[in-house]
Amino acid sequence: MRWRLSTIAISLAMACTSPAYATDLLQAYRLAQDSDPTIASARYALDAARQKIPQARATMLPAASATGNDGNTRADTEFTDVPPVDRNMKAWGWNLQLTQPIIRIGNVYAYRESGYLVEQAEAQYAQAQQDLLLRVAQAYFGVIVAQDAIAAADAQVSALTEQLAQVTRGFQQGTHAQTDIDDTKSRLGSARSQRVAAQNDLESARADLEKVTGKAFDQSTDQLAVMQAALTPPPPSPADSRAWMDQARTDHPLVRAQKAALEAAKQEIKKNRSDHLPTLDLVGNVGSNYASHSLTTPNDYSTRETQHEVGVQLTVPIYSGGAINSKVTEAIANMNKAEADMEAASRQAATDAQQAFAGVTNGLAQIDALNVAVESGLSAVKGNRIGYKLGIRINIDVLNAEQQLFTAQRDLSKVRYETLLQGFKLKAAAGVLSEADLKAVNAMLR
Repeated sequence: MRWRLSTIAISLAMACTSPAYATDLLQAYRLAQDSDPTIASARYALDAARQKIPQARATMLPAASATGNDGNTRADTEFTDVPPVDRNMKAWGWNLQLTQPIIRIGNVYAYRESGYLVEQAEAQYAQAQQDLLLRVAQAYFGVIVAQDAIAAADAQVSALTEQLAQVTRGFQQGTHAQTDIDDTKSRLGSARSQRVAAQNDLESARADLEKVTGKAFDQSTDQLAVMQAALTPPPPSPADSRAWMDQARTDHPLVRAQKAALEAAKQEIKKNRSDHLPTLDLVGNVGSNYASHSLTTPNDYSTRETQHEVGVQLTVPIYSGGAINSKVTEAIANMNKAEADMEAASRQAATDAQQAFAGVTNGLAQIDALNVAVESGLSAVKGNRIGYKLGIRINIDVLNAEQQLFTAQRDLSKVRYETLLQGFKLKAAAGVLSEADLKAVNAMLR
């Protein structure tokens, strides 16, 4: 009986006492950083967005272009009072043009807009990084919770198997009724069914972890580091949900992304309105042309000319069919949309922060209550088994005590990891979740 009580007490902590493991939370995160396609897509999107700044800057810098031609022309040319003449003319030419914008207000607004678009992309990438960390933590904790559920189911099956053997012997000796055997068999069948369901949950959780990390985990060889039994998830700091909500309204990555999108939309309006304004460019040309003959005169001589030109070019828009006004109207509508999207993101971030804060605080309260329930459950199982042996407790009392203990142990494991995950979600909502937070939790694992 002492051996059985010890097995019950440590059934969910077996993974914690394992001396070695193949992967911890930080290692799983490193694997995901290298192989997760979602974060890779976000990284490439950021790299692409960063090119908007040099592209916009290029419109304000000098632009040079060169053209050239080389060819032969065969012609039958007739002149007055002169017989037809066959002409075979060779001609070539080249031209180099340099343009330096002097006054192009739209390019200035486009350059400012590009900065906000890059800022938006960086905020979106920060959101993708936080999402990756949350996905890794959720998948990793999901595997551990499923493993603990299996450990609880195995301990319950073992205890019920032993209890069935005891009541069967008692029935043969005439000290137990058939109902004791039936009750125990019924609970044993239910426990085995729960074991099968827990195994299915573990396979699903392991598939989620493999999906995000890109690594196949073997249950027989790969041990995951688990939270030490004596540790409790830290409480939120500051312990004020309003402070977290206020920070989420301004610092959540999606809020920052929408704010940058709003500023970019404002610059887009100014850029489109500037299409009504004149533009002034400095233009320089240098070129040369050569022809071996003339197709239009009877004189047979070659020509070669070289030209140099420097000047300013003024362009004044007069009418474009209403296209500019339409673009301005469109840009204003996009600005209003960006403003509404920013408000929606702000409200959602505050809600997420409030829910995560409640998840952490409620989780900590549940952990305290379940710790008491586990301690009381151990004492109840021990007392009922002793009473059962002395004849002052019946079989159903022992079964109920064991069932309550296993349920409390399983729930305690689930709540501990759920509380850790809610802590990550709280910091993610506030826009401050980082790898340092993951390292702090990883230090709690063994």
